Amino acid sequence: MTRRAKDPLMAINSDTKPTTPEELPADDHPAATPAATHNAHAERPDESISVSPDETNPAVLDAEDGGVEPLPDAEEYEQIIEELRHAKTEQAVSARRNRKLTLDKVTFGITGAIAVAFVVWGFVGRDSLSETSKGALNWVMEYTGWLFMVLASLFVVFVLWLALGKFGNIPLGKDGEKPEFRTISWVAMMFAAGMGIGLMFYGVAEPLYHYISPPPGTVDGRTPAAIQTAMATSIFHWTLHPWAMYAVVGIAMAYGTYRLGRKQLVSAAFTSLFGIRMVEGPLGKFINILAIFATLFGTAASLGLGALQIGSGMTSNGWLGEVGTPVLVVIVAILTFCFVASAVSGISRGIQWLSNINMVLAVVLALIVFVAGPTLFILNLIPSAVGDYARDLAEMSSRTEAVGDDALRSWMTSWTIFYWAWWISWTPFVGMFIARISRGRTIRQFVTGVLLVPSIVSVIWFGIFGGAAFHVQQEADKAGTPGLVTMVNGAPSINFDGALFDLVKNLGMPGWLTGAVIVLAMVLVAIFFVTGADAASIVMGSLSSNGAEHPRRGVVIFWGSLTGAVAAVMLLAGGDEPSEALSGLQRVTIVAALPFIVVMLLLCFALVKDLRRDPLSLRRRLATSVVERAIRTGVEQHRGVQFDLVTRHDCAEKCPDSDCPGGTATGSIPVVGNPTPESRDK
Repeated sequence: MTRRAKDPLMAINSDTKPTTPEELPADDHPAATPAATHNAHAERPDESISVSPDETNPAVLDAEDGGVEPLPDAEEYEQIIEELRHAKTEQAVSARRNRKLTLDKVTFGITGAIAVAFVVWGFVGRDSLSETSKGALNWVMEYTGWLFMVLASLFVVFVLWLALGKFGNIPLGKDGEKPEFRTISWVAMMFAAGMGIGLMFYGVAEPLYHYISPPPGTVDGRTPAAIQTAMATSIFHWTLHPWAMYAVVGIAMAYGTYRLGRKQLVSAAFTSLFGIRMVEGPLGKFINILAIFATLFGTAASLGLGALQIGSGMTSNGWLGEVGTPVLVVIVAILTFCFVASAVSGISRGIQWLSNINMVLAVVLALIVFVAGPTLFILNLIPSAVGDYARDLAEMSSRTEAVGDDALRSWMTSWTIFYWAWWISWTPFVGMFIARISRGRTIRQFVTGVLLVPSIVSVIWFGIFGGAAFHVQQEADKAGTPGLVTMVNGAPSINFDGALFDLVKNLGMPGWLTGAVIVLAMVLVAIFFVTGADAASIVMGSLSSNGAEHPRRGVVIFWGSLTGAVAAVMLLAGGDEPSEALSGLQRVTIVAALPFIVVMLLLCFALVKDLRRDPLSLRRRLATSVVERAIRTGVEQHRGVQFDLVTRHDCAEKCPDSDCPGGTATGSIPVVGNPTPESRDK
């Protein structure tokens, strides 16, 4: 005879309200294995678990019979059941699809006014803007540089913990939902939006710069050891750390939007910490304004950098002499028209199509440099660079001005801390975009794709282009020629805008092929920027439209046009030195990253709090608690003899006849240890 378990961990009172399929998505319940019993009890809380030495005489897991002390987490157990009853993931997502999201006039108006005021300030008071931004940047670097270094590494550890731990199988969408985009298109889009244009700009220049002038206190320049340091430093700046920052925002946004049905807003991710009233009030609007502001000016700065690089390519090909501001403004206008047109066409058409073209052209360019350059040297360099990066990772991650002099402080300000602040200023845009294209993937799949795939591509990219640059410069040093480095006031200098084109011209290819490769590189720069900028326009439109997944075309066009206007006006305000205006724009973007690094830290806590209450997490906690208790009692009672776990539905006749599952489910537990003579006699 089966007796009802007295321990609240073993049974739920019959007064408990049955969980409906809408509140708790049901799984299949096979009854032949312990895992099946585990799932069955997690899904049907109104069942008791029994243990039996045979199928005809089940015994009950009773603390009094088995002599096992009740577990101290009965209150937690009841809390899990209560949370499971209110888990309505699928209903929330469905309700969100039917919710009409309109323009947020407050967020839209304030952000637009700030952007216009900034443009006017840059045009009327260029010197004032430059001095103010320099002072603010110096303060950020001096007093908060340590914060950037600590949290950047913390974000890497955090996303790896999410992926490798118990939350890794939680989907960023409904249970069973399939990914919206193919894996190859998914990788191409997030890579193009995240840092494609940056790799084009810095792929040659950064490793070459660190080879000529390594970080202070490390090695001497222009030596074999300098190659190792240059590659390790470049990989450090462009792989795990920046993509971990993007992943923090991306996971939080994708989970909140597609799993919990929240609005597609940065502020909505803080609902579990601050409550719905706070995130939909002034605090939430302030967070979203910061996100739009950082996205707008960060994208405008990249637009200016892209225009400078395309202008340098025209000069390298002999199409134009010295490229002035009017030509750069025309380039900005053309790029703006292209990315606005792509953004209006939507992600599934314009951005996906351009991203796939990007990937093909980037592979072609890399293969040309790989074959025309020092192929064997590059093949040896890539695995060596990975080893150097792994060896120096701890030192580079913990390096601060406390371990060096003013030279190290200046270097950190110009490179590592600059990069961390720059990536953080891009997290609202890139994080939201990769969340948008990652629907249906699990957290583990998301982290694997976002963290590892772009990092591997970046290592290969720097290996090919950096390796070719090292070889060209070493040959030039042997011949006593400048190579890719020029001397300015007695100090070595690298033309960052034209470093890629200078490398192509020094690979020894025929003239017609050199010209064609330069054109290919310019087209690739343009498409990389268009891909990133149209994604930014959609994200800004969503942030200013209460999280609408498909914001109105007029809103998207407004933000895209304003992005181009900001870049163009800053170029005009720079006069004969347009790069100085863009540097000022970059400085403001970096300063704007300071509040966002605090936002991201709080976002980690909010995300973990949400994930702990996910139905999958709750069912796992419930099942673990129940099954562990059952097995402990079974082993204690039956002293090593094989026994069964039996679940029995007990609804006290409260279930409708058509819905009552009824019956029992039995799972066999193998012999634990060696049975004693006493147990065999039983």
